Amino acid sequence: MNASTKIAVSEAVPPAPRAYQGVNWQGLKTLYLREVRRFWKVGMQTVAAPVVTTLLYMMIFVVAMQGRSATYLGVSFGEFVAPGLIMMAILNNSFANTSSSLIQAKIMGTASDFLMPPLSPFELLVGFGLGAATRGIVVGAVTAACVAFFARLGVAQFWAILFYGVFASLLMGLVGVIAGLWSEKFDHLAAVQNFVIMPMTFLSGTFYEITRLPEPFQSLSHFNPFFYLIDGFRFGFIGRAEGDIVIGMLMTVGLTVVLAGVAWRLFATGWRLKT
Repeated sequence: MNASTKIAVSEAVPPAPRAYQGVNWQGLKTLYLREVRRFWKVGMQTVAAPVVTTLLYMMIFVVAMQGRSATYLGVSFGEFVAPGLIMMAILNNSFANTSSSLIQAKIMGTASDFLMPPLSPFELLVGFGLGAATRGIVVGAVTAACVAFFARLGVAQFWAILFYGVFASLLMGLVGVIAGLWSEKFDHLAAVQNFVIMPMTFLSGTFYEITRLPEPFQSLSHFNPFFYLIDGFRFGFIGRAEGDIVIGMLMTVGLTVVLAGVAWRLFATGWRLKT
């Protein structure tokens, strides 16, 4: 084999797979900043609007329950419902960030912005996931600061607030990735939010103790992952929970890992993204 043949053969050999070349930190950082700046540019819609909606819920329900002496898990209704409303804002906004980003990219034909750069499926997963978590945490923090004017927000277990706040953001960001890749138009995405996300949120004990539900709905609530997210988050504020905190933590971590695996696989195959 002469020198020219060796050169031709070496040029014909494809480069090593992207997965074996280490993490593209610069690309990952760029994707993350893209996701953060995307929602921050329309902050009135993505941050201020959810806070206003939460405050309206807070005002309506607290006024409706005003004068009643009933307590919920040993605290007033305002203290009980406030953590649930904050978590609801975290869940909805984390989901909205990834799902809207992907569906817009598919419809507008800008998916090449993150498909053409040398980003592995893992880096795409982390970039979109962290972007959703950032929006969820920011909205949750701003909402908590505003809700504190209407209800007492104590801190009983800070680790629970941090754990459930972060994992809820990541989990719903991953759900948003799957929903965004599956959806082919905004109607599909709206169907997921209206018929899956919203019912699971409202039937998770946000506004009431699940022990007040008749059977079989009370038992079925323990299979709703949103119940454990809201219950654990509320535990961080008031120090009381309806469910088992350990089971809730295990379910939250396990579900997050499973959803991450599914989302990674979808990115790896380019399902409904490269067509």
